[in-house]
Amino acid sequence: MDPVVHFEMPVKDGKRASNFYSKIFGWKMQDMGSQMGHYILAHTSETDAKGMIKKPGAINGGFFPWKDNKMSSSSHVVIAVDDI
Repeated sequence: MDPVVHFEMPVKDGKRASNFYSKIFGWKMQDMGSQMGHYILAHTSETDAKGMIKKPGAINGGFFPWKDNKMSSSSHVVIAVDDI
């Protein structure tokens, strides 16, 4: 079975979202700065030095700034596949 490996969700207020998810779930949130469009990495599980998940089955994700456009502001799920 091909696994889900990453999720992404839009947010209108990145700081508010970071505070919420870190407080409620204990996720480590990292704003990537203006060069990366203030994309926020969400570390939902412990990772190694290369940022790879240590616990099988766990996934990390991210949050991106909301845009007033349905195509640009929908959630994403990334699935690893060997071949399409």
